Amino acid sequence: MPVSRPILTPNVLRAGDAVALVSPAGPVAEARVQAAVRELTSWGLRPRIYPHALDADHFLAGSDAHRVCDLNDALADPDIRAVLCNRGGYGVQRILEHVDYDAVRRDPKLVVGFSDITALHGALWRHTGLVTVHGPVAAQLERGGIFASTLKHALMSNEPTVVPADRSEPTFSVRTSGVAEGILLGGNLSMLSTCVGTPFMPDLEGAILLIEDVGEMAYRVDRLLTHLGNCGLLKALAGIAVGQFSEPGHGNNAIRPPAVLLERLGNLGIPLLGGLSIGHGDRNLAVALGSRATLDANAGTLTVASATR
Repeated sequence: MPVSRPILTPNVLRAGDAVALVSPAGPVAEARVQAAVRELTSWGLRPRIYPHALDADHFLAGSDAHRVCDLNDALADPDIRAVLCNRGGYGVQRILEHVDYDAVRRDPKLVVGFSDITALHGALWRHTGLVTVHGPVAAQLERGGIFASTLKHALMSNEPTVVPADRSEPTFSVRTSGVAEGILLGGNLSMLSTCVGTPFMPDLEGAILLIEDVGEMAYRVDRLLTHLGNCGLLKALAGIAVGQFSEPGHGNNAIRPPAVLLERLGNLGIPLLGGLSIGHGDRNLAVALGSRATLDANAGTLTVASATR
């Protein structure tokens, strides 16, 4: 996919590097952040909890001013080599116009998160060309296991990530055929939809679009996809990688999100691959957004280049 600026690839993390823990979206429990500190310390990193990371103001982690202040301070600090968002929730879109994109251009560093953080990933790509990491938020590190290992691989390795389609995932049946190559972009479908028409929506032409969502019933998934289609965004894609989709309940509707995904996306004439363990499920594999990727719907794999150099 052509871009109008150089792609900014952060350096790989090494033992001794300092990493920031910030909360640009929803509030987070202190115990979960402290668990993240312990996990990151065990990797040889030096985590720093930023001053307003534990603030809470209803559904936000403190005021807009404090949340973006922490984020910008971390982005501008030359000692910090990665910025880990403590959780998603809601709130990132409220601060995007105040993010210090110049600091990112001067000193590219790893930025990590998913869900509501999708809006930040898109804005950073749109305004700076920064490669970021769609993966577990810091609060998920208390779960250890795959959440910790996949994030450590993304941050402390130059190796590509291969995500296989998993039969246990509800979206496994969402598949066409073919192979696509392009820049991997996207994230949470709801967030992408609400970014359309803003200065923070990434250009998806020629991209492999990653989508996932949580708590959206089938008709809502249909509405979100229809909106992207009506905006002409789906026709420009090279391929679509489908992560986890869950819904809060089915009511009297027999149709489920996977059926909607296949019906709305399966006739686009591009490779489509579901069953990827990326998103809000029991596994949330970390992948680089803004990196080259190969979507092989025939083999059932998504291969993504490292977020680091």
